[in-house]
Amino acid sequence: MAERIILEVHQVSKHFGGLKAVDQVSFTVREHEVMGIIGPNGSGKTTMMNLISGALQPTSGDISLDEHLISGRPAREIARAGVGRTFQLVRVLPGLSVLENVMAGAVFGHKRLWGRELQRHAERQLERVGLGHAKGLPTSALTYIDEKRVELARALAGDPKVLLLDEWLAGLNPTELQTGIALIRSLRDDGRTVILVEHVMDAIRSLCDRCIVMSSGAKIAEGTPEQALSDPGVITAYLGADHA
Repeated sequence: MAERIILEVHQVSKHFGGLKAVDQVSFTVREHEVMGIIGPNGSGKTTMMNLISGALQPTSGDISLDEHLISGRPAREIARAGVGRTFQLVRVLPGLSVLENVMAGAVFGHKRLWGRELQRHAERQLERVGLGHAKGLPTSALTYIDEKRVELARALAGDPKVLLLDEWLAGLNPTELQTGIALIRSLRDDGRTVILVEHVMDAIRSLCDRCIVMSSGAKIAEGTPEQALSDPGVITAYLGADHA
């Protein structure tokens, strides 16, 4: 039995003056699916993540979560509805401990908890990402990959229906990269629904059920990673016409 559609993006556009950052893009994401969004730099991938999470409002088109319209709503309401995310540039809360950073995700996310239940839930998320030992540390004591893990644990603490990972693997060394891929794979194995923006093609191939490819704001291909990456239009977008 096919999984139900949990997120639908329908003919969504975002214009900044005369620039069409996203141009009439449509796709669906099914529950428990890992969907990749790939494309060259400047193709509109992060703009699309910002539209889904409510950081930006569409110029036109609709985005629905669980058949409820979320486009046009404030980011805080979309988070409450069940969209969690990480950012291209890591955003930790510097005045709080590692544990307090993660607790904030449950307070402001889809799953709201308080008191001792909140603390235990946050501790479980830190254990989930391999940082249980660091819960009392200030965020200033963390390495780069551990800051990323804290941000991921904070997103998971809200128990999102859909998790957006915006280049979560960027900036990692080869060893950290393999650790990061394994961690995202474990989220997939848990049945999480994930939208993944990524430049690391090994991650796209090994993690994603399907992916869409964007170029100059438009969707130019969709399918399994193998189908999408072998599309002549995609090869042209990445490598130029001589390689198509």
